[in-house]
Amino acid sequence: MLIAANKAVSIEYTLTNDAGEVIDSSAGGAPLVYLHGAGNIIPGLEKALEGKTTGDELNVAVEPEEAYGEYSAELVSTLSRSMFEGVDELEVGMQFHASAPDGQMQIVTIRDLDGDDVTVDGNHPLAGQRLNFQVKVVDIRDASQEEVAHGHVHGEGGHHH
Repeated sequence: MLIAANKAVSIEYTLTNDAGEVIDSSAGGAPLVYLHGAGNIIPGLEKALEGKTTGDELNVAVEPEEAYGEYSAELVSTLSRSMFEGVDELEVGMQFHASAPDGQMQIVTIRDLDGDDVTVDGNHPLAGQRLNFQVKVVDIRDASQEEVAHGHVHGEGGHHH
């Protein structure tokens, strides 16, 4: 069976940056299970897996525009500490939900604290980076009608309701 839209795909993977540092890996855990064609994984990796079959192994370099996008300085802003009402202690690295300029919710990360100024960054932590995947296709099956309707895989290794 080939990887195509509406297939539930299980992959083992290791993700590294250009310096060779491991960012994420399924090693030692369950494979990642996703619904192909539903936007569950970054576009560049999904395109590279299209047409592959169980047992295939591949190395894929995904450019930022096919991953988490280019880094945007427009998504960095400085806010007043008073905007974080109800949070006793702020620390660099903390993440919060915030409204994006388009009205959607986004996650922002505190990048710097300077007195009452809090610098937050709405970029994905991997924005602007080339991502290097070492992938092995472990399993492919037809997704159920419910999985296709929900846009994600259910059960072991997938989404649990």
